[in-house]
Amino acid sequence: MKHYRLIPLFFLFAISVLAKDRFVGGDISMLPKYEAANVKYSDVNGNKIPDLIKYFRDEAGFNVARVRLFVNPKKGTTGVVQDLDYVISLSKRIKDEGLKLMLDFHYSDTWADPTNQWIPAEWVALSTNNLYQKIYDYTKDVLQQLVAAGAAPDFIQTGNEISYGMLWGEEGKQIYRCYPTKDGNWPRFISLLTRAGEACREVCPDAKIIIHTERTNNWTATKDIYERLADLDYDIIGLSYYPEWHNSLSSLRNMLQNINNTFPDKPVMIVETGYFNNWYNTKATYDFTSVWPASAAGQKAFLDDLVNTIKDFDFLEGVLYWFPEENPYNNHVYEPWYNHGLFNPNNGKVSEALFSLKALRDFSDDSAVMQNSIAEPQVSGTVYTIDGRAVDANNLQPGIYITNSRKIIVCQ
Repeated sequence: MKHYRLIPLFFLFAISVLAKDRFVGGDISMLPKYEAANVKYSDVNGNKIPDLIKYFRDEAGFNVARVRLFVNPKKGTTGVVQDLDYVISLSKRIKDEGLKLMLDFHYSDTWADPTNQWIPAEWVALSTNNLYQKIYDYTKDVLQQLVAAGAAPDFIQTGNEISYGMLWGEEGKQIYRCYPTKDGNWPRFISLLTRAGEACREVCPDAKIIIHTERTNNWTATKDIYERLADLDYDIIGLSYYPEWHNSLSSLRNMLQNINNTFPDKPVMIVETGYFNNWYNTKATYDFTSVWPASAAGQKAFLDDLVNTIKDFDFLEGVLYWFPEENPYNNHVYEPWYNHGLFNPNNGKVSEALFSLKALRDFSDDSAVMQNSIAEPQVSGTVYTIDGRAVDANNLQPGIYITNSRKIIVCQ
């Protein structure tokens, strides 16, 4: 019979210094809607997953979850349902399960992204100075309510994909749009970010402020944006990286190296990434189907290759997958089907890709430690190798494994 020898403390410490633990997780903003629709989530063996947040934590190694927030969500727009009450409820669950929380302020009633940064309808008539005060007041109120609910965020995005600024004007108008390498509207944009950041520091002084952009395939634009924000008080450069929009992993690697060389005091997080589990987007800028087919296997290959590309960057704080909970098996919920989810759309079973990002984690600090002792195997949940492969818990060979976000070492 195999036994688990729990390694001595001095050896555990020797392992822990070899790797940097990172934040690994996903944006799970739609999870309550899927749960309300009784969407079927199953593990690799087809067994029902009773609590997806716990499963993400225990089996996929998630230690952070992201939630988006709209001011007054625009009804009828797919995925735009996250008002403050919704966000408080989901955020409290995330924090109660021991995960870090990333709050993503959209500062809009609908999607905020490179092509959409509309002022909330209730804010349209405000003067510029009143808008500065409004973003401060709104940010402060949201954070105070989250803190009061026991759901204080650990990371705060003051804007979502704000490569071209934010709060451009009423929907459909781009009066205050910013452009990298052009000067127009930047002072206004920076003032908005400054006031939002002041509210964050006041209410959540320990939270890390993230400035999130998505020109991840354009170093000239990215460099210009963060140079203009040199005097802004923030902590982390946040990026979106989707290969269909942002090019190859070698391009990403070059971008990350350039950021670190130019802004060495700012760590980086990839706050959004993903790949297709079914069809490929016909409007994509880049076609990588010859590298990673639009399939469950291609999805896993992409994430494995992503991990191998970035794992040695000590300045990289973490990676979050966008919309891992998407699962149209018995109820689409999200229309149209985005097909980046980490569940098989044909049977609701978890995809192997879900377990790829955990290879970025260093679980040393969470490992059990018992000096010179031997214990009988007591394993619950799936057991994985360090590189994320599920293995038979009853036939473990000597080596290091991960189960329930803890590292175990099997000896003869």
